[in-house]
Amino acid sequence: MSRALAAAVTALLCLAAQPARAGLALERIMADPDWIGAPVERPYWSLDGKAVYYALKRSGSPIRDLHRIDLADGNDHVIVDSELVDLDAAEPVFDHARRRAAFVRNGDVFVRELDSRRLIQITRSNADEASPQFSADDAQIQFRVGSDWFAYDFARALVLPLAQLKAEKDPHEKKPDDFEKLQLRLIGTLRQEHENKDALRQRNEALRAADPTRAPAPFYLGDDVRIGETALGPDGRWLLVVTTPKGADEGRTGKMPNYVTESGYEEVEDVRTRVGRNDPAPQTLWLLDLHKHAVAKLAYANLPGIHDDPLAAIRAENEKARIAEDKGTDVAAGSAKGSSARAGKADGKSTAKAEPKERALQVAALLFSRDGREAAVQLRAVDNKDRWIATVDLASQALVAQHRLHDEAWINWNFNEFGWLGDARSLWYVSEETGYAQLYVKPLDGKPRALTEGRFEISAPALSPDGRWFYVHANVEAPYAYDVYRVPVAGGRLERLSDVRGSQGFVLSPDGSQVLLTHSSSYVPAQLGVLPAAGGTLRALTDTRTADYKAMSWLAPEIVGVPSSHTRAPIWAKFYKPADTSATPRPIVLFVHGAGYTQNTHLQFPYYFREQMFHNLLVERGYLVLDMDYRASAGYGRDWRTAIYRNMGHPELEDLVDGVNWLVKNHHGDPQRVGVYGGSYGGFMTLMALFRAPDVFKAGAALRPVTDWTQYNHEYTSNILNTPQVDALAYRRSSPIEFADGLKGRLVICHGMIDDNVFFQDSVRLFQKLVELHKDDVELAPYPMERHAFAHADAWLDEYKRIFKLFETSLH
Repeated sequence: MSRALAAAVTALLCLAAQPARAGLALERIMADPDWIGAPVERPYWSLDGKAVYYALKRSGSPIRDLHRIDLADGNDHVIVDSELVDLDAAEPVFDHARRRAAFVRNGDVFVRELDSRRLIQITRSNADEASPQFSADDAQIQFRVGSDWFAYDFARALVLPLAQLKAEKDPHEKKPDDFEKLQLRLIGTLRQEHENKDALRQRNEALRAADPTRAPAPFYLGDDVRIGETALGPDGRWLLVVTTPKGADEGRTGKMPNYVTESGYEEVEDVRTRVGRNDPAPQTLWLLDLHKHAVAKLAYANLPGIHDDPLAAIRAENEKARIAEDKGTDVAAGSAKGSSARAGKADGKSTAKAEPKERALQVAALLFSRDGREAAVQLRAVDNKDRWIATVDLASQALVAQHRLHDEAWINWNFNEFGWLGDARSLWYVSEETGYAQLYVKPLDGKPRALTEGRFEISAPALSPDGRWFYVHANVEAPYAYDVYRVPVAGGRLERLSDVRGSQGFVLSPDGSQVLLTHSSSYVPAQLGVLPAAGGTLRALTDTRTADYKAMSWLAPEIVGVPSSHTRAPIWAKFYKPADTSATPRPIVLFVHGAGYTQNTHLQFPYYFREQMFHNLLVERGYLVLDMDYRASAGYGRDWRTAIYRNMGHPELEDLVDGVNWLVKNHHGDPQRVGVYGGSYGGFMTLMALFRAPDVFKAGAALRPVTDWTQYNHEYTSNILNTPQVDALAYRRSSPIEFADGLKGRLVICHGMIDDNVFFQDSVRLFQKLVELHKDDVELAPYPMERHAFAHADAWLDEYKRIFKLFETSLH
């Protein structure tokens, strides 16, 4: 670097450290966010509905204090240690008469008598009790410890074991082999001892059956399985159990070195497997009859589409590409060249003509009706293309399909809520089948009925205690404006209850008369308010911002709909611009949010609050900043989400280029001075922008980027790209490392070295590729003590100094 350039850079960094609009500076922006004021966390109601609780982080400490706000006088005080013994907890369950409530606190089960306020501690152990529920007759409180179930009988004040599960072979079912039979035939003493053991076992089983004071015998499910989720019918008769084959997911894990350690020695941490290296294990669903001590496997064969092969055409396409490549034909996937298509061939044999067979499934949820007479399960295909909701015919021990949701791309990991209505004979569920997540009700023997419809998304349905209303979170007004609504269970108009446009969630009061609302705005972190459940004025309960932060003046982002050259729908975005509207050409910076499927164009306090403040600083320096919800973002329905199927980085890049063109056409953006930056998925898109549109994007900062999707996790990646073994073409056209030769501009890569989400190896491999390609203007900044989400202010500051320096020296 020349002395003149070094001096210029030093001057720019000094400028960044100087106050800009009442103290705005990189040091302030990237400091520990305690200076802003902590957001409220984990709010819940007291059981009498007279107070609300929430957690709040202490300034300068990771400790969270529990606060209580008494609604009568608005008094907010921190719970002291002496008050902990009598606290209610979140997510209570109630008996039929709503005279008692049960909850888990610190891993133990408690029951509160609501009239007297008497608190009964049911368990006190080092185990984590969970899933409390009242029995169908309210005589017991049932709860789970691991995969086993217990009940506390109120009348007898006794804890009763209901079901104990063992991943072992039944020791009593062992049959003697031929050699053992020979021993028993030849040696009379051995034979007599064997017969005595059998007699004692049979007698013990008879005593257990005759004596109700004894614990029931365990269920032995075999030594070749792992026991997963379990659900108990409140009538105590039936138990649903999920098992996974033992060892099925023991694929090769990654090894991540950590160089800065307390021990002073380098240490190695085991991390996740890569996509396709170890597919999710198929799960089996069992129905256990606790009265008859019988076990039945619930077959999937009658689920609609269970024998379909949705990947057949994709396997055939990849096989054709493999054969062509073996013959030396150019089979570039998109513009990607050079990586092997042989991943489309499994174990050396083509799978393109595989015979259809029953698809592997995983069990997503288990749910009994309140009376225990009905059970429902949600299942998902391992290939990600189908979701089923089925009920269990307990008499015939078979699944009955109630709803199938199919998507040629992938079934959403969100919007899968379902449950029972109060009559316990009808299901409710959320489905994207119309293209937007909506709420449905379905009688078990009838057709589904939509309770909501429109081009908006419904989430977090909550059934009112009287069973008459569903309360939901929705963006009905606009994709970026979220509020609480309600709709009658019987059908009717969707009513808007709140009008904050930045709702983040809600909790109904125990009696259903009030809504505790968590809400925020662009520069106000999550706060609490309460409003009547029938609608009315929101009463503010908290303001946790610091005085210093409230004194700051911020630039409100303008929400704009950027016209798309590829879709009918606009690309919603946050736009930050200077007050000066002169025609002077201005440098452009595009920020690209992470996660892919998330939403950042909204009226809530953003996850990217530091970046938002950084955009204020960039605007002070004369930049135009655009933050787009490109295709694949959440909040805009199924088609926006699945536009990237088998083609990651391409539709999104089209949207980013549309954003640049819009700024050039409408806001005097300079097409010769365009920068881009983002983290995680945003880092991936920064690379795609620099590699695939180098004449548009001149400089970029890729933070913790995915550079090769074959190195990412299975849960996320296989939804969008299938697996490398099945769909190598999708991985080739979607991985930035395949396009690295296109780089022309300046690139800064910043990555935490102990990132256990996107591995540091991703950036190292790309850096080596760029070295081999003789790319000069590349900088790799490693952060030895940071994971995926940076945790230390020093690292945040260093990272954004580099980003600021990049833009100031390349674009300004």
